[in-house]
Amino acid sequence: MDKRIQARPFLKWAGGKTQLLAELTARLPQQIKESGVIKTYVEPFVGGGAFFFHLHNEYNIENAYLIDINRELMVGYQVVKQTPEALITQLGQLETDFLALVGEERSRFYYRIRELYNRQMEQFDYQSFNQEWIVRASFLIFLNKTCYNGLFRQNQKGEFNVPCGCYKNPTICDADNIRAVSRALQRVSLICADFLSSSPYIDRHTFVYFDPPYRPLTRTASFTSYSKDSFTDADQIRLAEYFRELNARGALLLLSNSDPKVSNPDDNFFDELYQGFNIERVLAKRNINSDGSGRGEITELIIRNY
Repeated sequence: MDKRIQARPFLKWAGGKTQLLAELTARLPQQIKESGVIKTYVEPFVGGGAFFFHLHNEYNIENAYLIDINRELMVGYQVVKQTPEALITQLGQLETDFLALVGEERSRFYYRIRELYNRQMEQFDYQSFNQEWIVRASFLIFLNKTCYNGLFRQNQKGEFNVPCGCYKNPTICDADNIRAVSRALQRVSLICADFLSSSPYIDRHTFVYFDPPYRPLTRTASFTSYSKDSFTDADQIRLAEYFRELNARGALLLLSNSDPKVSNPDDNFFDELYQGFNIERVLAKRNINSDGSGRGEITELIIRNY
């Protein structure tokens, strides 16, 4: 275990699990708590990676597979892993340039970077790592640290469309954490794909944490996905079927999701989908929601097969 600066998410991410870490950790499989070892860890919706980094800091993870369908996110992970110093240089320059500005000048700078980021996508090579990946990752992190509420949101064209935020002195280039994250990722396999692609890496020696895009609590919820491809009820059903398949293999499975009963006490969507498994409701704070009823403490679901 790395006893230097402890890695934490390098991006703010909708649905991030920092607030749930204590609840999730308390529900780790007993053998992991006792041995301090995770033989194989798989996270098919890695997002900001808060739970993985927490586990990395506290336990010995022998093998890890972090997967997400969001290709922009995975470009960021690959760059942090492979070229942290080049990223720090690029990001540090953006930070210096941005913080030297005030008022509307900052806003104009933000929208110029957002335009460059979206235009870059048109001919970007997502398959072969090259210098452009470093530039794109620096744009991604810059936008994430300076946009409204730290959202990552795309329109149907896949363009980043979050407006500029209002921060007095944002930390855009956290060099120490970028280096810590890079160290944490060195023995990790990073995969850009649908959650089903995790199948080859999962057997009875595997601990899997599922953190899919949460099911919206209301039909008018303002934030239902973090990419141009939404995660529908049909996808939630597909995930539950996969959960049962992996359970039959003997893998240890942990999953979190929204609690539909917050907005409708009669909504048994997940209770029925995961019937027979350990379903618990825990308190969590919702921070990204334009609907006032979605802020403050509400219950969320933690589901286990052990």
